[in-house]
Amino acid sequence: MNFVFISPNFPENYWMFCRGLKKHGATVLAIVDCPYDSLSKQLKENIDECYVVSSLNDYDALIRAMGYFTFHYGKIDWVESNNEYWLAQDARLRQDFHITTGITIDHIADYQSKSRMKYYYEQANVPTARWQMADTADNAIAFAKTYGYPIICKPDVGVGANSTYKLNDEEEIRQCFAKTFTQPMLLEEYITGECFTFDGITNSKKEIQFATSHHYVGSIMDSVNERDSIGCYSLIDIPEDIMDVGSRCVQSFDTRSRFFHFEFFRLSEDHPQLGKKGTILGLEVNMRPPGGFLPDMIDYANDFDIYDIWAQVMINDHVAIPSHTRKSCAFAGRRDNIEYTHTEYDISTKYRSNIKMIQRLPEVLAHAMGNTISVAVFDTLEEVKEFFNYTLEKRK
Repeated sequence: MNFVFISPNFPENYWMFCRGLKKHGATVLAIVDCPYDSLSKQLKENIDECYVVSSLNDYDALIRAMGYFTFHYGKIDWVESNNEYWLAQDARLRQDFHITTGITIDHIADYQSKSRMKYYYEQANVPTARWQMADTADNAIAFAKTYGYPIICKPDVGVGANSTYKLNDEEEIRQCFAKTFTQPMLLEEYITGECFTFDGITNSKKEIQFATSHHYVGSIMDSVNERDSIGCYSLIDIPEDIMDVGSRCVQSFDTRSRFFHFEFFRLSEDHPQLGKKGTILGLEVNMRPPGGFLPDMIDYANDFDIYDIWAQVMINDHVAIPSHTRKSCAFAGRRDNIEYTHTEYDISTKYRSNIKMIQRLPEVLAHAMGNTISVAVFDTLEEVKEFFNYTLEKRK
């Protein structure tokens, strides 16, 4: 099997996907946009050849790279980046090189357009917040009068909570629409609830090979826009309703041979149109691993290698995961602009036996996850709650 992996050097943990592929017999061919000498030793040891381009945005350069690999290694079986930013490029290359594995260019918008996602959530019988495309301030004000303030304005295609606005009144709507939007935007009613994910890996038959659920502490939108603290943790056992809703969504979307990342809200109060307290609503979907270091958190919580598991599914179309004890892995993201009661040294001392990493994040990740993160593993969710109370406590 010839597997082209695009940008395995970023995020830096992605070299481990190449390690898994090579371990299970694939010829691993990398395309990167940085000097070869700058690549980590681990990545170099787990690829068969590397093609360097000046920019991954240069599609002609990617065509030349793929042509070179095809000439030297034969037909390419897979192209993948597992990176939201490059998913459309991946799909375009599959089309141009007649690669039948992975998402096609005809369907990539189904997984990147928030308005298109609504259709597939509906097919899975999962409600979503009411919405409309954002065109004029007057129409947005009419939308708010129908569904109430605040309302959310966000890009139809975007990652995380970037360029997402919470608009509390007519004046804020007019200020928002006074800007020149560089991409289509949509409006949604504001939902009061907790945010969680359903993450996992499927084979070519949409059979779930592994699944987990991460729950957020705090608001991702507030973390980005208000520079507030953020955190999340994995559940030790997935509740039946999350497993049911997540499984239905896996079948509704084209999740074949994918790492998937679904986001949901659980209503924290009754909603007259959307359901009773506890009802699960669809939010967004990403056909790639959860962002940043969350794949490592999956490893810590399960004491296995999720990168290797993914590789086995891509190559063999199934995996037999050995019996193991699941724990909860949590990360607490702290901001430089907030003064906290406890220092990183305090955290590392108090949770010496639990901590897996304390590190600074690059700005591209810090924007959503915090400037400094602490990752720790616990046996119980009660311990997780105490960890967040301690690490995110603000100095009064």
